[in-house]
Amino acid sequence: MTQMIPESMSVTQVIQLLIAPAVMINACGLLLLGINNKYSMVVNRVRILNEEKRKISLKAGDKNFSYEDNIRLESISKQLQSLVQRTRLVRNAVLSYTSAVALFVLTSIITGFDFFVDTVDLKIPTIAVFIVGMLMVLAGIIYAFFETKRGYDIIKYEVISHE
Repeated sequence: MTQMIPESMSVTQVIQLLIAPAVMINACGLLLLGINNKYSMVVNRVRILNEEKRKISLKAGDKNFSYEDNIRLESISKQLQSLVQRTRLVRNAVLSYTSAVALFVLTSIITGFDFFVDTVDLKIPTIAVFIVGMLMVLAGIIYAFFETKRGYDIIKYEVISHE
């Protein structure tokens, strides 16, 4: 009869091995919550600017179309370009964090499977999947960093263009 838990490991150690990916899943959940909120705000900002751009563009043929309207139209166009790039960064962060969650779930499954199947050593694949999950978290953080920087640049441009 095969033994369920190796003699060198206590039940507590097995539980700890299974908990580590769960902690990372929780952490990614919090990161996803924050970045999804940013995503909603950026998309909403794009919609508002598009609506403003449409209204100003309709006036373009009128005699009332002013120099200020033209400046605002150019400003909106530049902001929209930057917001599309910002949206791409947020999307990449979301995809990175979501991939990390999937990899941490897979890590837990492989770890659990490793205790029940004695014929195959799954320690290296388990560690590899966990590390790739951590790299996906890092990628998400990097995307979030650049998204935050892009957001600041957009605000800075908007303030400067109205001076």
